[in-house]
Amino acid sequence: MTLYPNLIKEALNHVRYPGTGKSIIEEEMIADDLRIDGMKVSFSLVFPREKDPFAASLVKACESAILTYISPDVEIKGNISTIFAQPQRQVDPENPLPGVKNIIAVSSGKGGVGKSTIAANLAVALAQKGYKVGLLDADIFGPSAPKMFGIEDARPVATDDGKIVPEEAFGVKLLSIGFFVNKEDAVLWRGGMASNALKQLILDADWGELDYFVLDLPPGTSDIHLTLVQTLGITGAIVVSTPQEVALADARKGISMFTSDKVNVPILGLVENMAWFTPAELPNNKYYLFGKEGCKKLAEEMNVPLLGQIPIVQSICEGGDGGVPVAANPDSITGMAFAALADNAIAQIDIRNKSFGATQRVQIKK
Repeated sequence: MTLYPNLIKEALNHVRYPGTGKSIIEEEMIADDLRIDGMKVSFSLVFPREKDPFAASLVKACESAILTYISPDVEIKGNISTIFAQPQRQVDPENPLPGVKNIIAVSSGKGGVGKSTIAANLAVALAQKGYKVGLLDADIFGPSAPKMFGIEDARPVATDDGKIVPEEAFGVKLLSIGFFVNKEDAVLWRGGMASNALKQLILDADWGELDYFVLDLPPGTSDIHLTLVQTLGITGAIVVSTPQEVALADARKGISMFTSDKVNVPILGLVENMAWFTPAELPNNKYYLFGKEGCKKLAEEMNVPLLGQIPIVQSICEGGDGGVPVAANPDSITGMAFAALADNAIAQIDIRNKSFGATQRVQIKK
């Protein structure tokens, strides 16, 4: 097979720059240094500014396009360099998001307990109370917010100065790595690359003025959590668990991580998800499928507030899959549960801010 420049450019025309939604050929992002040596191809991508948040994902997209549309035998991996046209904006390390009043980290000790559902619906419930709310889907390897909010096909654009404009749905400003990768592909990134992508979604986005910024963290404990604490001053953390003992054991570890000397983030409280099953036709009945009040007992044991108990109702699953968070219906059983959760979270944040001062958030040094 013979490679030639137009063949390469035809393949790269399938790659779109997330900042504008146009192909990188239309954006003239391919430098004049395209080189072909047998089956080896190399070139540079020109970005509008230094440390462009889309650089890493775009390099991978270019590699994938050439291997897919030309041949898997093309030697391209590692042969794409980046050129940045403008210097990076300066960010105040002490206050990187000056327009954000409170930052809430929603975490879980293990996967499968509904942490992302809690984070998404908490954000919507806060927005319904009239607050300015942002949500960052920080689960780099399992982004779910785009589907939960019904905007999987959204592609955030960039402002003239290169800042990412968050999508908005149900009154919530939203960013997720899911907007920048193929929803059917796994995100196969090492920890350092994932952390850098996360920092770019935070610092290179136009979040504007927010009363509450909700972070949907990955499950467990990892360097992603440390990156967030090092990057942002977090007001407090909410730990999500189900009533099962196996989940509660991991919730203890999550609480331990946040209260450790390395992280030192206040615990706003626990949320018990899947607390009981309530059939829609029997709203007053409660069936404890995973144990009864396990989180309530853990909250008492660890001397932290229990912010809410969220029942299992079919509408939660249907809402998440259908792109309409259940908190958008405040008159439903679960809508009322999330409204109460939002009220309790606000109360705990107010207590915390009165104790420590609204501007004195916790942040560890790198």
